[in-house]
Amino acid sequence: MTNSFKKIAATSIVAALLVSSLAYASLAALKFDAKNSNVSITIKQMNVPISAKFTKLNAVIDYNPSAPDTAKAGVEIEIASFDLGDPDYNKEVLKKEWFNAAQFPKASFVSTSMKSAANGTLTATGKLTIKGKTVDVSFPVSIKKEGSNQVFDGVLPIKRLTFNIGEGDWKDTSMVADEVVIKFHVVAAQ
Repeated sequence: MTNSFKKIAATSIVAALLVSSLAYASLAALKFDAKNSNVSITIKQMNVPISAKFTKLNAVIDYNPSAPDTAKAGVEIEIASFDLGDPDYNKEVLKKEWFNAAQFPKASFVSTSMKSAANGTLTATGKLTIKGKTVDVSFPVSIKKEGSNQVFDGVLPIKRLTFNIGEGDWKDTSMVADEVVIKFHVVAAQ
């Protein structure tokens, strides 16, 4: 090899490393704000809406507003943090027939793709895992900037029986409806 070829090759390698490190930096994970983020659900018991929340969650979000289709997200929820507002009810839903928190202590969502949609939203597609069962889901996510934060909001309707939440006598949907609406509000700083 000639010296000029070696210089060109070395310059090309350095340029490629610089470009790849800049690309990686643009996809650096945002800093999750647990204090201002939340995940809640709404169910109907005997046709009366009941809301509950999960008080412990973690999220990892790679998001660049100038390249939204490259976004990635992962959310993990501690099932034992489920709060219906009553300690006795909270203990009940952690049992085997409902969440079986002893065997399945966490629920998660991991994105497989994000696609730009209308009005600054994304369509998030990924794997939702609850009680050991993983299902492909897709739902809209709105994104807005608040100061130095990015705020991600969305609603994901699911069927509880798909995830075996409510086994035995609790499979009867006349007492507790099959439909569950998951709402999330995730705040992350750049």
